[in-house]
Amino acid sequence: MREAKAWIFDLDGTLTLAQHDFVAIREELGIPADEDILSYLKTLPQAQAGELSRQLDAIELRLARDVAAAPGAASLIRHLRDSGKQLGILTRNLQSVAVSSLEVLGIADCFEAEHILGRAEALPKPDPAGIHHLLELWSVEPHEAVMVGDFRFDLEAGRAAGCRTCLLHEHNGWPALADLHLPDCERLLMYLRDSVANP
Repeated sequence: MREAKAWIFDLDGTLTLAQHDFVAIREELGIPADEDILSYLKTLPQAQAGELSRQLDAIELRLARDVAAAPGAASLIRHLRDSGKQLGILTRNLQSVAVSSLEVLGIADCFEAEHILGRAEALPKPDPAGIHHLLELWSVEPHEAVMVGDFRFDLEAGRAAGCRTCLLHEHNGWPALADLHLPDCERLLMYLRDSVANP
């Protein structure tokens, strides 16, 4: 993947330590346990969906105060930035939460504001619209980009967009969707540095 020109990252659980307890969030919002939160909200009447969306926003903003970097996240992002790669964020969270998290991680300066897409700026993953939007901004072809995340939605979005996919998770539950599987950002950085040292 060392030839890739663009790297698009998920946020929670990828660049940050996973902190969203989705079971608890569903309980707090009264959403059935087996439902995807954002997909479920779309099925509700507008007034009810709006109220639950505001509650979800408040939960995410609350969680953002305690964000912590995943191992190697800042070093990985700075390595890619210093290597001349295009960098983007595609998250199902709020854009403001993403920006705040990147500031806490000390890497907000590595991302242009228009390259940080939350659920209001692009259709939520697994829809590939956000990836397509970023690639168009960068004039980069899908096969020249990598979508990095910790969940199948990230991989499905990358696949649908025609990108390479990288799963950062201890276990690979979706081997057919991941072109590369590593446990965390630290190991991905080691992989990229080793690729440079041993082309």
